[in-house]
Amino acid sequence: MSRDVISDEAWAVIGPLFPVVYATGRPPVDRRTVVEATAWRFRTGAPWRDVPERFGNWNTIYKNFNRWAEQGVWARVLERVQSLAQQAEELDWVASIDSTIVRVHQHGATLPRVTGGSSELQEVR
Repeated sequence: MSRDVISDEAWAVIGPLFPVVYATGRPPVDRRTVVEATAWRFRTGAPWRDVPERFGNWNTIYKNFNRWAEQGVWARVLERVQSLAQQAEELDWVASIDSTIVRVHQHGATLPRVTGGSSELQEVR
């Protein structure tokens, strides 16, 4: 099995979560191919324009990805996969965030700070 291909088992879980295809003009793009291209793009970190031609037109893939993001499809896919992993007791929800490593950007270090209170001077009588 190629690393670019989503298994049939995985597609059986997430495939039904994608919108139904309504063909009114051009033939619709295969949903599974778009998902595989999207997975390839995020796994490699490549720009959309560098998606291999075997997946189809990069712009079509991007438009489908973006439309599905706006419709909340990717959020539903994540929720479904997390739910199945939780039921199989394969999910660990422990997260560790250490704020001691957070630093300000070099350009933000010299910005004036607002320390609170009024910026106007008041006379004391």
